[in-house]
Amino acid sequence: MLTQVALAVVFLVPLYFILKRVLWPHPLDKLPGPKSPSWWNGHFDEIFGIKGLDFHFMMAQRYGPTSSFRTVYGERQLYTFDPKAMHHILVKDQGTLFEEAPSFVATNKLMFGGGVLGTLGEPHRRQRKMLNPVFSIAHMREMVPIFYEVTHRLRKTLTAKVQDGPQEIDMLAWMGRTALELIGQSGFGYSFDELADENHAHPYVKAMKGMAPLFSRAHFARTYILPYISNIGTPAMRSFIARFLPWKDFQEGKGMADYMWALSKEIYEEKKSAANRLGKELSGKDILSVLVAENGKASEEDRLKDDELTAQMSTLIFAAMDTTSSALSRILLLLASHPEVQAKLREELNDAFQDGDIPYDQLVSLPYLDAIARETLRVYPPVHRLLRTTLKDAILPLSNPVTCTDGTVVNEIALPRNTDIFISLVNSNRNKALWGDDADEWKPERWLSPLPKDVVDAKIPGVYSHLMTFNAGGRSCIGFKFSQLEMKVVLSLLIQSFEFSDAGKEIFWRSTGVTSPVVVDSKLGDLASDLPGMPLIVKLVDRNL
Repeated sequence: MLTQVALAVVFLVPLYFILKRVLWPHPLDKLPGPKSPSWWNGHFDEIFGIKGLDFHFMMAQRYGPTSSFRTVYGERQLYTFDPKAMHHILVKDQGTLFEEAPSFVATNKLMFGGGVLGTLGEPHRRQRKMLNPVFSIAHMREMVPIFYEVTHRLRKTLTAKVQDGPQEIDMLAWMGRTALELIGQSGFGYSFDELADENHAHPYVKAMKGMAPLFSRAHFARTYILPYISNIGTPAMRSFIARFLPWKDFQEGKGMADYMWALSKEIYEEKKSAANRLGKELSGKDILSVLVAENGKASEEDRLKDDELTAQMSTLIFAAMDTTSSALSRILLLLASHPEVQAKLREELNDAFQDGDIPYDQLVSLPYLDAIARETLRVYPPVHRLLRTTLKDAILPLSNPVTCTDGTVVNEIALPRNTDIFISLVNSNRNKALWGDDADEWKPERWLSPLPKDVVDAKIPGVYSHLMTFNAGGRSCIGFKFSQLEMKVVLSLLIQSFEFSDAGKEIFWRSTGVTSPVVVDSKLGDLASDLPGMPLIVKLVDRNL
């Protein structure tokens, strides 16, 4: 009898919540939005699939800055890129009414440990406070020589490869390797890669190439299963059970996480051992040394534990490598398809670098290089979406009134507790009401004139150039200055020496957590591989022209 009751509860309770989502009225039902194609899956596959950007652009075009849609089991979600709504969600009421989606925090905690991406509340605040000094402009200036040294090595290797004529080269692979070496040297005083040839790439590069496809394949489980099981039992018990789960994607992710953690731990312990042998604390200009020094000065309540410091390393390696290599690859592809822009940039760089490498302040002030970087990050943000959830019932104000399906006009929206909110960064960046009818077009020149008044007056809450590319508020990208410096150093040295042109292969950018390029097989009309890649034709610049 008890068994029958237990089985009934296990079956009926989930059924009750599913039917409630599908049949019960929801405050978001009156908002405009597409009709759900399936009570079971809703728009889940469209919005989280590898072609998800098509769905996002459709939502903006048909329904404007604020709408709603259904996802798995009929769940209602809010969709927005309204400036005032984003300000309240990401800045004003972050952590009190709105918070990171449980799936995001759980995934990052399992993959990278309890670092800045895998924590909430007070632990997150302590970690950001400790990380702020290492990403200051003053520290960026000290890192410039390291960035140049690494990129000169890359340039030397690519020069040798194309010395006898143009070659097709997978520039995504080289951007990933360069980004890894840059964070290794500037982050931890550690060399991952000599950047000498294709045969000696660090194993971490291979691990990262598989992460984006894995996250995409496992998105359903990450969203609807992982948050509910990640805290069951003790860590030791979860680790023991995890070894026997027969799920291939889970075991692949576990292998990546174990590898990243072991590598970060090894680097950290090596640095500590070296410092102990010399009878002194960690010293140096790299991020880890500065972070440990700042940690030593902190009060007991703010000080980070060794596991938290190790988690920062895993997080920073992934973030610095994955997002920046994606942005750099996108810029190179755009320059290859816009030779006139590439030539104009090369002219600016040749004028600036006449006496060798230039200092930080001069580099970041080059107008055309800066315009290309900003425009690329506007139109093609590597991370194009954010998820948040309501911690309690909330009223969300809007900049732009919404006409509901019953004809009423609302300036605010009632959101019940546990309502998921989908924030479209790319649609905010491409908002035609602010940027003009050509907002979808890549035009670096738009940054060489004053921005449209509507853009400035909209008060977009992002931390960078009226854009949402690097998020906003207390969970914004803490390393965005690092990323900009990396992009500008790499581009400045490569464009001086090489011409990049199209390799005659179609490149599709998958809408994964971080967008990634993949070659399309022209015969099959489908992706040639599950792994990212972006071949370009590379040749030496003809200095006689």
